[in-house]
Amino acid sequence: MDNLLGLLRIRVKRGNNLAVRDLGTSDPYVKLKTRVVKKNCNPEWNEELTLSITDLNVPINLTVFDKDRFTVDDKMGEAEIDIKAYIASLKMGLQNLPNGCVVSRVKPSRNNCLADESCVVWDNGKILQDMILRLRNVESGEVMIQIEWINVPGCRGLEIGGTR
Repeated sequence: MDNLLGLLRIRVKRGNNLAVRDLGTSDPYVKLKTRVVKKNCNPEWNEELTLSITDLNVPINLTVFDKDRFTVDDKMGEAEIDIKAYIASLKMGLQNLPNGCVVSRVKPSRNNCLADESCVVWDNGKILQDMILRLRNVESGEVMIQIEWINVPGCRGLEIGGTR
């Protein structure tokens, strides 16, 4: 736990317009490990995955696959989750903001996988960020996620407002 900064909860909400890899449809799942949604190019996962974060500069990769029964699963695209703006917002040490207050905005660019502007918001005492990630190396597809930081007692933690 010496290197652990904290945990990142990733809510994989859904996919939209995912590539077809079977006969007219696909059986998609996200490699971080969601369940397979059979015969659906617009799957609803609504699953939470938690990652241990030891280095804020290491990118978080998300890969979507089509589950195949008798052959190797087909890759349906990938995206990188950029948490830098989110972490910068956390480090501000904000408290007691009104629900829905936008802390910062991140615009899509060539340097990120955002399909649309993403807002870091204050929600019920937590700072959250919703993202629509455009999948790379595929003809179409987006994955909607939400990220949330979880502090872990006894770990290094983030430097917030100049303190740890």
